[in-house]
Amino acid sequence: MLRRLWQRGMIGLACSPAARRLMQGSRAGRALSKRYNGGETAAEAVASAEHLLSQGLRASLFYLGEYVNTRQLVDLNVREITGVAAALAPSAADAHVSVDPTQIGHGVDANLTWPHARAVAECLAAIPARPGRLSLMMIDMEDHGLVDPTIALHDGLRAEGLPVGLTVQAYLRRTEEDLARQIRAGAAVRLVKGAFIAGPDVSFTTQSAIKANYRKLMAMMLSAEARQAGFYPIIATHDDRMQDEAVALARKNVWQPHEYEFEMLKGVRGDVAARLAARGERVRLYLPFGVDWFPYAMRRIGENPRNAMLLARSMVS
Repeated sequence: MLRRLWQRGMIGLACSPAARRLMQGSRAGRALSKRYNGGETAAEAVASAEHLLSQGLRASLFYLGEYVNTRQLVDLNVREITGVAAALAPSAADAHVSVDPTQIGHGVDANLTWPHARAVAECLAAIPARPGRLSLMMIDMEDHGLVDPTIALHDGLRAEGLPVGLTVQAYLRRTEEDLARQIRAGAAVRLVKGAFIAGPDVSFTTQSAIKANYRKLMAMMLSAEARQAGFYPIIATHDDRMQDEAVALARKNVWQPHEYEFEMLKGVRGDVAARLAARGERVRLYLPFGVDWFPYAMRRIGENPRNAMLLARSMVS
């Protein structure tokens, strides 16, 4: 209960224009931005992705345009997202581009989502193929009310042969069935715990239950059957014990390190990411970019109250 109240409070701050203005102009805000952010512009984001690759790490670029409620903001987001996708073509970076459906129009006019998503995916499809490089439009999963349209968007783009992946959330009860369908189809799927709030009828509500379901879903993703179907697993966790379990599952079922990957957030347990990459595993960092970073940072703090200590230290240093 306390965790859910904390999350609600952080989401409330994320949606507050006054809090956004205050923090994005403050010293504490700049410290948060530096920790989590990959730059303000597409060029800076691509440069950050190239720098990560020099360290043996890959990137998943995410434009910081959230809580979109006007057509003007949708248009801005689409320009920035297609811009960074196009900027990857001449780059050596190995990067996905992550997109929220609401960023590109779903919350304003659902009819906008398909053409905008298709435009981003086509930019990524035009990137020249290189050994070891995987350029995907990774569709983020938002709250549980958007699961069906998000899956439909992914499936439609994939049916057209476009490079697209889907995010699924372990906290939702329905995810086991959704994931099983994607495994049979040989899709690329990123598994996250999920940071949203829902009732017990649609979600697991305790951390122990969510972790247990995460393990169950991870085992499905790294099964021998999934490998035979051509499925591509992306295990998004900062839990090093869970990562070790994933590696053990992969070895048991004869997955090679280049046939799956791990994903983590920039600024969270960087030592763990570096050690995992040093072991020969593919590791990708979720790399936000843009000037409107405050809503994203508040969601990260909402997911883990310990991240609030960063804010406190920033304010007094």
